Amino acid sequence: MNRRKFIKTGAISSASILAYPSMNFHNTTNYKLGYQLFSIRDRMKTDPLDTLKKLKLAGYQDFEIYGYDATKNKIYGFSPKEFYTILNDLGLTVSSGHYGFSDYLNKSDVVLEKYVDKCIVAAKELKSKYITWPWLDPKQRTIENFKLLSSKLNKIGEQVSKSGLGFAYHNHGFEFEKHNGTSGYQIILNETDPALVKLQLDMYWVMHSSDKTPKEIVASQPGRIVMWHIKDMDKQTRDYTELGNGSINYKEELPDPKQSGLDFFYIEQGGNFTVNSMQSAIDSANYFNKNLKAKL
Repeated sequence: MNRRKFIKTGAISSASILAYPSMNFHNTTNYKLGYQLFSIRDRMKTDPLDTLKKLKLAGYQDFEIYGYDATKNKIYGFSPKEFYTILNDLGLTVSSGHYGFSDYLNKSDVVLEKYVDKCIVAAKELKSKYITWPWLDPKQRTIENFKLLSSKLNKIGEQVSKSGLGFAYHNHGFEFEKHNGTSGYQIILNETDPALVKLQLDMYWVMHSSDKTPKEIVASQPGRIVMWHIKDMDKQTRDYTELGNGSINYKEELPDPKQSGLDFFYIEQGGNFTVNSMQSAIDSANYFNKNLKAKL
């Protein structure tokens, strides 16, 4: 299906709206309702256009991408310019992207710089505000490599900042593991320049693996945590689950967005869907709009 035909057929009908009862056309929050597209990777792989249309129906307005192929300059099968046009025609945006920096941790600065240049071009074509380092391969998770990582983060942050974009690091749980009285996350906080390296706080992983709460981390890094990932934790397995189904009381745990320096947030669910990935996206949006929207 070509883009024009997709946009035409993607018009929201009255019947379609009824399938999404909590959709609110009068958004009164300061932030767009965001979704990390990794949460719905199965559908983005097979039918990205229909997926975007349905996510818009669910109330999502903004996205964070993953999986940019720098060799082919493709994202979900489209060039960044093509993907931006599709989003723009739908009134949607991509404010951040997760890019594959882990593969470049042990590469030379010259090789890394060339890759970062490609990411910058793609991010600008998508009209994104941030480029984000999302992951560290398990075999790279040593104290020595966290120090190397911090150096690389500073270099990337400087390069990205000069381009006019922002750069951030996204945590998982492994950064909070203790190593002789310190942790990977503490090393990152201590050895990176807050002006160049912002933080994307994954609150699920903070609640799962850290001895601090999201509010405590925000209080220790005021103005630096420019993006949030919000996802819930299964009450028994501690796996991911839909917002409102799990053990994290976000009515209490959400930090102050002003103290955080928050620009964007994304609901996320990496798996463990009650029905399927799309229904989980819809259910989490409905819960957020009903219970958490007023806090932002």
